[in-house]
Amino acid sequence: MKPKPSNRLATSHRKREHVDVVLHKDVGFRSKTTGFERWEFEHNALPELNFSEINTRVAFLGKELALPLMIACMTGGYGDARSINRKLAEVCEESSIAMGVGSQRQAMEDGAYRKSFSVVREVAPTIPLIGNIGAVEVAQLRDALPVQRLIDLIRADALAVHLNPLQELLQPEGSPNFRGVLKGIELLVKQLTIPIIVKEIGAGISESVARRLIDIGVRIIDVAGAGGTSWAGVEIIRRGGDELEEAFWDWGTPTVEAIAGISSMRSRISDLTLIASGGIASGVHIAKSLALGADLAGSARLVIKALHRDGQDGVRKLIELWAMELKGVMFLVGAATVEHLKNSPLHRIE
Repeated sequence: MKPKPSNRLATSHRKREHVDVVLHKDVGFRSKTTGFERWEFEHNALPELNFSEINTRVAFLGKELALPLMIACMTGGYGDARSINRKLAEVCEESSIAMGVGSQRQAMEDGAYRKSFSVVREVAPTIPLIGNIGAVEVAQLRDALPVQRLIDLIRADALAVHLNPLQELLQPEGSPNFRGVLKGIELLVKQLTIPIIVKEIGAGISESVARRLIDIGVRIIDVAGAGGTSWAGVEIIRRGGDELEEAFWDWGTPTVEAIAGISSMRSRISDLTLIASGGIASGVHIAKSLALGADLAGSARLVIKALHRDGQDGVRKLIELWAMELKGVMFLVGAATVEHLKNSPLHRIE
């Protein structure tokens, strides 16, 4: 009988497959969009500022970013991930934007590929770095020590806990065991000295879930809404396709709906930080996210595709394009700063 692979080998193989599927298969949503196309800025024919005066700098996790942008949690934990993360981290450092690593579960199981995570801080000493662990692992915690080791590995400025019940449900080797996740997140909030970010991975966080997270002390939420990469689709492709495809490929709350729902809670939670991710594909999307109530935007799939296609120069060009588009929007609505942009009127197109 063929021996079962070790946890380390199984996790590393899955991480490699995820990147391969995202790079080479069509894993976008099929009939559902992010919702950005249904919102439009009010054009300001009298902006009363010079384009050169526009300032896109923001503060995040106690550090200054040149743009309200982060390369969202992506990969790590297998051989090729070390090169991917190093190249991305170098560009993030040059560009003064934030970066998140992929799930560090493999580093909890084994030390073989820890360098694929630690290399990020080695080449990006000054930017905000976000660690990452899954909800299933968090539900099993009895104390924060195993997670603290992951934080120390990359000297993280914050830790992302990713909620992925849809992915775990469809993943061939998934663990759809979510009882105790909220209690585990609360444990981390109380025992760790860095902020906890709670994020989805493409199905969105609703206002009701956000309220439960806020009640236990979470103050940074990444909506990671539907309309960009379908992680249900990724896992369905890994399964070889089956009868669940029609029911779940497009499952989730669109990114715009998630942003609007959670940002409405700011009236009672003044210190809430909201990250918009899930289908962010342009500087205009970043601008709309901010005007809808987000503080920062995150993108993953388009970034890694640019890296795969054109190397670090491809990522640089993508970031430069988005920066120019964001500044263009700010100029055309008369917003000299990101704070001014947040107060710029958006109109819903029916």
